[in-house]
Amino acid sequence: MNLLSWLVVLLVFLLAAFKTEKPKKYMKVSVIIPAFNEEETVANVIKVVKKVKYVDEVIVVNDGSTDRTESEAKSAGAIVINHEVNRGKGEALTTGYKKSDSDIIAFIDADIHNLTSKKVDAMIRPILEGKTDITKTKFARESGRVTELTAKPLLNFFFPEISFEQPLSGQFAAKRAVLKKIDFEKDYGVDVGIVIDADVLGISVEEVDIGEIEHDMSPLSDLNLMANEVVRTIIDRANKYGRVVMIDEIGYFIRMSIVGLSLIILGLFAIFFVKPIPLAVGVIVSIVGLIIAICYIIKVIIKSVVIYRKAPTGNLIKSFIKVHFPLIISVIILILMISTFIGAATFEEGTISIEPSSRNLIIFADDSNNTISVRGPYTVDSAIENETDVIRMPSDSLQTLGMNYGDTLVVNGVPYVINDTRNGEGDILRLPIDAKNTLNLEDGDVLQDSRLSQIFEGTVVHHIFNKGNVSLDESYIISPKGGNSYSYSIYLDNESIANSTAIFGDNSTYAVALNQEEIGTIDYQNASFTNNTQSFYYDGHVIEIKFENSTVNSIKHITNINQGFFINLNL
Repeated sequence: MNLLSWLVVLLVFLLAAFKTEKPKKYMKVSVIIPAFNEEETVANVIKVVKKVKYVDEVIVVNDGSTDRTESEAKSAGAIVINHEVNRGKGEALTTGYKKSDSDIIAFIDADIHNLTSKKVDAMIRPILEGKTDITKTKFARESGRVTELTAKPLLNFFFPEISFEQPLSGQFAAKRAVLKKIDFEKDYGVDVGIVIDADVLGISVEEVDIGEIEHDMSPLSDLNLMANEVVRTIIDRANKYGRVVMIDEIGYFIRMSIVGLSLIILGLFAIFFVKPIPLAVGVIVSIVGLIIAICYIIKVIIKSVVIYRKAPTGNLIKSFIKVHFPLIISVIILILMISTFIGAATFEEGTISIEPSSRNLIIFADDSNNTISVRGPYTVDSAIENETDVIRMPSDSLQTLGMNYGDTLVVNGVPYVINDTRNGEGDILRLPIDAKNTLNLEDGDVLQDSRLSQIFEGTVVHHIFNKGNVSLDESYIISPKGGNSYSYSIYLDNESIANSTAIFGDNSTYAVALNQEEIGTIDYQNASFTNNTQSFYYDGHVIEIKFENSTVNSIKHITNINQGFFINLNL
């Protein structure tokens, strides 16, 4: 007895350890098979469907057949409902749907040769598991001519949110509760009508892949009839749900709104960036565009609200977004453009000044590692306290000027060390007051990247290359003036130290130094060097400089012998 008590207690604990799930509500399933002269295939379709254990009834709607469709269906065990005459697929589906009282109803064509219970289960199971309200099928075959030539183009135009691969597939299943909300067409338009109604009403539809399907090909006359009925159904639904008005009338309003916004952008662009166009013309174009845009945007809003109130919501929002998308993009572009102008506006002594600055897009045709870059603009600010001999420059500006951090920039005879910007100040150019005065800059000035060579024209750069224990100081003057540029490589004892590109002034001499002591000169006469390979020997070391013509533009003008050393190696 004692052992039995322990077994009872153990059993109680084991039962308590398992969570009890509420049993799922039983859902009755019916399969409706519309059939017209399908004596050869209907019996096999019924037998396959009946193999699915949870299917409670199979109903065949004999739609005025003149062959043995009725007897074949009855002998296969289906409930048969007869139409005296052929009334169309939609009517047959409606008859079967009304006859059934099941919770889930599946509709399957009677002419499928290779139907399997697995395919039937794939149609119905997502609904049984609560994943969707309606399933429609797609097959492993190319879409039919009616689908590609009529259904898809019209759906894409009026209902762009519908993107099923095969919107006209005849096999689908649905909950009875949602079918009550849908209007069944009487003919071949029934399939696409169900898809459209479900979409507009916000009913969830899942397209399931049931593999390859083999069925009888319809004759051309039937395809013509099917195409007409599909087109009629889509157009009727488009009218019913306000899509014709939305595409036609609202489409015109949207186009005119975009015209107005484009005129505003054109006018602003002419005012700020196109000098030949008079200011008055740019202002007039902008004002005309503003009037047109306001007028038609108001019309778009009013008409959209009217349609939204009349039509069921469902997926209407998605269509609204797709239809209004060009207008939305145009508004965003204008807002960004205006915000740029506002950001460039300054107010001083009763005067508003607007001077927008653009970034500089640079494409490197000869540099495979860095083919494109966007630089600037930069904002001038004061140097940090106690940094009277330091200039903090953005990295992009250094690339434009051919410099690196640690280089020295000589402004009006005063040397300044180039340092990195502070965190969060990626486009801030901080200069000591003396340097700003020499360069005619003030705090708040916005500098375009393409203007840097003009602003720093005449300043001297000591550009540092480091290689192991060797450092090399290359000296050049910044100038936007062009000239014949040369690329050159510098070697110390046959080891590469530096590579660079710069402009050499004609009929000039350039000094080469080692540890600040001149060890030789290079002559550049009549736009060429006396020798493209220059060698210098000093204290057991060999310095070689190899020159090649270059097509790369440069702002670096090498300092001649009267201005300082061309290069200085420090060992």
